[in-house]
Parts: sequence; structure tokens; C-alpha cells
Amino acid sequence: MKVLKAHPDAEETLNLILSRLDDMKAEDTITIDLRGKSSIADYMVVTTGRVNRHVAAIAENVSKGLGENGIKNIHVEGLQNADWVLMDCGDVIVHVFRPEVREFYNLEKMWTSTAKETARSN
Repeated sequence: MKVLKAHPDAEETLNLILSRLDDMKAEDTITIDLRGKSSIADYMVVTTGRVNRHVAAIAENVSKGLGENGIKNIHVEGLQNADWVLMDCGDVIVHVFRPEVREFYNLEKMWTSTAKETARSN
């Protein structure tokens, strides 16, 4: 396993998260580049776990990997029910959904359509 430097930048954090998601067999993972579109983070990752237990395991594995690489101030919400787990990893926000919850909220459509509307208005 690759160990990151003391304070990884957004791209290194994103790559670590994506690697962990791949290891855990997360499905339909997309990355949304928020740089210049939002001040909340540089990237948003949206992914799916098959069932609640898989969603929780994915989130726990990502948290563990980030902690092992010096990223300690991770805020995690929704782990108890594991329908939708939100992870605020500083420069990267991660959403891990069960399939039907992801379809209902459709976050990626909201962010990608907002980006397109912003580009058209300029």
C-alpha cells in the first residue's frame, strides 16, 4: 500500500479514496471536479454499495485508509443506517449510497447540470 506524505493534496487524497473504493468493489463510481464551482471541496465522489453492510464497509475502509495516511479530521455521517454515508475528507467529499437511495437523490445530476448551466451563462 502506498503511503502519502504528511499533508496530502486534493489529488493525492482523491487517488487514495478511489483506490480504496476499487478495493472494496464499490460500483458506478464517479468523480465530480468542483474546483472553481464550489468552495466546499475540490472533488466530490459518488459511489454505490450493493446493500447496507457493503455501504458501511466501503466507508469504514476509506476512513481507515485515510487515517493511515495522516488524514485524521474526517467527518462521517450516516454510518449507522448505511443507506447513504457522507464523508467529509476536507478537499474531497464522498457519498456512498445504496442503489435505490442514489437513484432517488441523484446528486451527480444536480452537480453536473449546475456546472453546465454555469458554463452556458458565462
